[in-house]
Amino acid sequence: MSSNLARRCAILLSAIPVAAFAQATPAASGLTLYGNFDEYIGWMRSDSGAHAVGLNDGAILRSRLGVRGGEDLGNGYGMTYTLEMGLNADNGSGADTGRVFDRQSWVGLATPLGELRVGRQNTAIFSIGGAIDYTERTTFGSVINTFGVPSRYNNDVSFQSLRWHGLALSLHAAAAENSSTARNSPLYQAALDYQSGPWRAGYAGLLARPDRSTATVTDRVVYHNLYLNYRYGKGTLYAAAVRSNNATDSANGATAGTILSNIGDRNNFFAGLDPNARRYFNIWQLSADYRILPQMKIGALYGQIRDTSGNDAGARGGNVGAFYELSKRTTLYGFASVLQNGRNGGFRFLGSAGPSVNLSGADVDGRKLTGLQIGILHRF
Repeated sequence: MSSNLARRCAILLSAIPVAAFAQATPAASGLTLYGNFDEYIGWMRSDSGAHAVGLNDGAILRSRLGVRGGEDLGNGYGMTYTLEMGLNADNGSGADTGRVFDRQSWVGLATPLGELRVGRQNTAIFSIGGAIDYTERTTFGSVINTFGVPSRYNNDVSFQSLRWHGLALSLHAAAAENSSTARNSPLYQAALDYQSGPWRAGYAGLLARPDRSTATVTDRVVYHNLYLNYRYGKGTLYAAAVRSNNATDSANGATAGTILSNIGDRNNFFAGLDPNARRYFNIWQLSADYRILPQMKIGALYGQIRDTSGNDAGARGGNVGAFYELSKRTTLYGFASVLQNGRNGGFRFLGSAGPSVNLSGADVDGRKLTGLQIGILHRF
């Protein structure tokens, strides 16, 4: 590394608490190294008597290392990019053995109206996680996280608008690039977010059409997410609702799988062969947090997953938790969660990353699960 680049990195690293999570529009020339470690001890128990204990990565934020940068091209235009890899900090391995930059890998053009990006990107749905509940929609107890969240896809072309009168728009189209057929449609996303004073509200959604050459099921795979927040002084109230058919059976549980991959593992397309795509779930969740000390916040949530087919394949549950800020970058946290599956439900606890040890099969299907998480999150 040259001495000029080293000095530049040192200057940018000193500003990371603000810069690492800011939108890169308009672009500024430079490079930022950023990331986080999130490690926790997780304990789970089923009313079958089975239990699991593990040192896990990512209760709130998957551990990661990223590089973000750009070049100011003048007149409100700029080049931007992000390369981000997930880490299993508990053992030092990469989160995805098939990819180096599994979380994001895109290049963009910033304009006076917004930013055009191409590459592997976070979804619009994933990006509004902080508006869903007090846990950022990632812990064991978040019912919406338990159902599963479309998080990132390959070959994605997106436009992220600047905020105008409180409104910001995001549009995505991810090419399937399935070599077996030319009849796959792109995977589409759209989001609209509104912020004004103590209020935040919006929608983020996804749609994937079935492969017309192979489909025996004509239903599209959809994920629609509505949310509403209100900041009331020392805390925030959260309400969120989801409608989706992206759940199917797997060896881990009766509803523990997804039809369309949430992380782009199946070329972004729906073959149209899974009859579970005809089964839709309505999910709602209420949550609140409250700052009891300058360094400490507590919260609670409750939610339900309702199987609209009448087959009792849903679930209900919630959690209570606390955050203690040791500094602006380091937070201790703890959560206690419960999940009751319906008679034919097989949902199980998830975090920002999947637990290294989890319950499955007969210990999940129709069972009541309880879980504890105690950990530390450090951002850099």
